[in-house]
Amino acid sequence: MDLRKLKYFKVVADEKHIGRAAKILHISQPPLTRQIHQLEEELEVKLFNRTPKGMELTDAGILFREEVNNIFGLIEQATERTQKAGQGRLGRLDIAIFGSGIMGDIPKILLAFKERYPEVNVVLHTMGKGEQINALRQKRISLGFNRLLAPLPDIDSELVAIEELVLAINTNHPMASMPAIPFAKISDIPLILFPASNRPNFIDKTIRLCQLAGFTPNISQEVGDAVTSIALVASGFGACLIPKSASVLTIPGVVYKSLIEAPDETEVDLSCIFRKEDASPLLRAFLDIVIEYRTANEKLNR
Repeated sequence: MDLRKLKYFKVVADEKHIGRAAKILHISQPPLTRQIHQLEEELEVKLFNRTPKGMELTDAGILFREEVNNIFGLIEQATERTQKAGQGRLGRLDIAIFGSGIMGDIPKILLAFKERYPEVNVVLHTMGKGEQINALRQKRISLGFNRLLAPLPDIDSELVAIEELVLAINTNHPMASMPAIPFAKISDIPLILFPASNRPNFIDKTIRLCQLAGFTPNISQEVGDAVTSIALVASGFGACLIPKSASVLTIPGVVYKSLIEAPDETEVDLSCIFRKEDASPLLRAFLDIVIEYRTANEKLNR
């Protein structure tokens, strides 16, 4: 049994007349009649009663029409879903995120993507930079969000945003009352650095900024993430440089201060990373959202 015979049956069943069905199908009546006979022989049931007025469905024919309609409905659904997948509007997108990044731009981008492509299943995975790169190469994720990625031959990136850095400092520190803190003053404060893995990373960035400002930082602790670092600031262990997006984290005993007289590089990127060879429509659709988001932010900040 093939789909052509099912289509012929459906049109005859709908029209209840061989002649009218033949015109719709653009074939002559004899071959259409033969196709219906062959279908009945394959099924070993009578589907139509031939009457002077046309073709009447038997009880078996009525049931078969329902099944045929279901089959064509499934075919139409499969076609539509395949087209959507090919256009990046359906499927699953595995995305890696990291600690402090989830406090700023990433949730807004994810929401914008879900609003435009509600049928795409977005699955989030928390991973460090090294884990993200390995997962990309093993095709366990489609893309990741991260910062300060060194160039890699098989990994590409799309910039999301450039963030200024601010200083998280304990409210009891004498400099906490200053409207803004000169960068060189950081030399007087023990620094808590993060993350303590996947070098080069934000720790290296912080040390380099201090060196550009003419001093070697007094490192108090190296910890795993921004949240732990800010919690230690609240406990009086020192201060820490963080991307501005992380300053939405409100912890008693901590204030966030802008920096003045800072090196030109006192900022950090947030980027999407993905495999260069990945031509997936889903990935392309997501990157388009990223580019739109970045462009809109750039216009607002001009």
